[in-house]
Amino acid sequence: MASRPRCSLVLNGKTVRVATGDTPLDAALTAGLAAGHDGIVQDAIPRLPQTARTRPRLGDGATRQGPAPSPLAALRAAKRAGTVLSVTALSDSVREVVVTVSRPLDIKPGQAMEVAFAGFPARPLCPTQHLDAATELNELVFHLRREGALGSALGEAVGPGHAVRLKGPVGNASYRPGTGRLVLVSAETGFAPIWAIARAARYLEPEREMVLIAGARDATDLYMRPALAWLRGTGVDRITLVASANRIGLPDVRPGPIAAHLPPLLTSDSVHAAGAPDVVRAVERLAAEAGASCAAIPFLPQLSRARSLVTPT
Repeated sequence: MASRPRCSLVLNGKTVRVATGDTPLDAALTAGLAAGHDGIVQDAIPRLPQTARTRPRLGDGATRQGPAPSPLAALRAAKRAGTVLSVTALSDSVREVVVTVSRPLDIKPGQAMEVAFAGFPARPLCPTQHLDAATELNELVFHLRREGALGSALGEAVGPGHAVRLKGPVGNASYRPGTGRLVLVSAETGFAPIWAIARAARYLEPEREMVLIAGARDATDLYMRPALAWLRGTGVDRITLVASANRIGLPDVRPGPIAAHLPPLLTSDSVHAAGAPDVVRAVERLAAEAGASCAAIPFLPQLSRARSLVTPT
């Protein structure tokens, strides 16, 4: 079979090789750019300090050995047709979208899918759980902000019965059992992958110490309270809510910035941060200074905001 012509694709300042006919999202995933939850991730491969012993790899498990499969291989391994089951308001700005699929997918907490709602471009999204921690086997739950064309259509043009195409999973920031403290940080709808990780950890490692910080610009967007109540019910007592605006009457919400509320980090800590890039990068810096491992999932509100330029070679 003749090979397809190839070109260079620059994504967020990173040059990758891609065959003509592939989409920019395919190229980003091939290059190791994992998918974010409400938009494209900027270089979401976990950046560990030199003192860290291991580096999380796509597909790694607690006992798996050997090289991990490439992100593109993981994407092509599973394709599903889905249907929107429900669209539910979690806050004025956030919607929970539940998609049913014909067959379950093997998705690790923190991984992502390429999701295409019929009539809208494909975008990377991180599956999560219902806020009450009860999700059916054939359901994929997403948290989406009401921004852009797709966000504005949620509950209207995009509602129950809407067709969806999915590929994946992909991503290097998935949860893995361990011995150190689990420090979880989310900004805005970055809570989606963090909630998936937290729930899995409570089932698989109920004795593992966990610290969780959830933040948003506006306190009215702290939609995750039911999930936090579930975590408290399982014994997690180190939970902090952070917001910069509309905190009046909410004594449990602390002022930002989010990263300022991290506890002193230890070299044995396993840190996961998801959401706005500035928050995630701040957490990464603190983890690196402490010698702790950090799996980062930064993403932007719109896929189109990721600058790209295709040039022939």
